[in-house]
Amino acid sequence: METDLFGPRRDEPIGPGAMILRGFAHDPAIPAALAQVTGTAPFRHMQTPGGRQIGVEMTNCGALGWVSDRRGYRYEPLDPLTGRPWPPMPARLRQLAAEAAARAGFPGFQPDACLVNRYVPGVRMGLHQDRDEADMAAPIVSVSLGLPATFQFGGPDRRDPVARHALAHGDVVVWGGPARLNWHGILTLRKGEHPLTGAARINLTFRRAR
Repeated sequence: METDLFGPRRDEPIGPGAMILRGFAHDPAIPAALAQVTGTAPFRHMQTPGGRQIGVEMTNCGALGWVSDRRGYRYEPLDPLTGRPWPPMPARLRQLAAEAAARAGFPGFQPDACLVNRYVPGVRMGLHQDRDEADMAAPIVSVSLGLPATFQFGGPDRRDPVARHALAHGDVVVWGGPARLNWHGILTLRKGEHPLTGAARINLTFRRAR
């Protein structure tokens, strides 16, 4: 088990091709890197193809950004809010994603998209698959910041059993290979305050979209 200034770090397999890296993202450089992104592309509520507002606020960085509206779910090179390219992915965030993927058994990961989600108490993310990416050989790297959350992780079939895993600030979940299309989600966020994010949880999801 490794330790850092914030306590122990440990790796926790949660299934074939899936692992939680406890405390892996305790890095004082992350808030400044994230502020670069949200200062250019602010959080916003997107819509589902059916016209419902998504409860989680979202933004993106990287060559491509995940968007949702009445035209469907997809990746776009331009921010529909500003008409400009999404902000570049900060080098520290890219490095973090690559290091986490390598530690979980997926070396050489080079993300070209990072979806940034902001949860507030009372908001959840239902079970879903990440399947809008062209490159399914690359893993998903998901970084938790701020308030704790309960991560749901099932199997590739919607009917597979779903396990619950508590996530704290700095935890990183990586899944790929046989787990790449596993269903996953976040239960309703509970009230709280965190010194970094206030009454919110920030989730960075790194992907290889093309």
